[in-house]
Amino acid sequence: MIITNTETIPGRDIIEILGVARGSTVRARNIGRDIFAGLKNIVGGEIEEYTRLQAESREQAMQRMEADAAAMGADAVVNIRLMTSMVTQGAAEILVYGTAVKLK
Repeated sequence: MIITNTETIPGRDIIEILGVARGSTVRARNIGRDIFAGLKNIVGGEIEEYTRLQAESREQAMQRMEADAAAMGADAVVNIRLMTSMVTQGAAEILVYGTAVKLK
């Protein structure tokens, strides 16, 4: 499946718009990561534990969006967007959405 943040796919014609495909996940920090993050906060620099958590969350949300698009019969998802919002203290939602389309 083609997934892109552009409105069109070069060399391909969109013949049908199927709707909005979406995928999300809500992730919370854990005590182990918080301890290492706290130590890293003292000396400064990237908090790699949180970077990995965010990357895993984005990947899972993308996979869920792709599965949603496949269930609609899509060949591609165009104009994708990613959004993050805090759900509660220490937990955030990653939302990925785009337009599921059929290609010629």
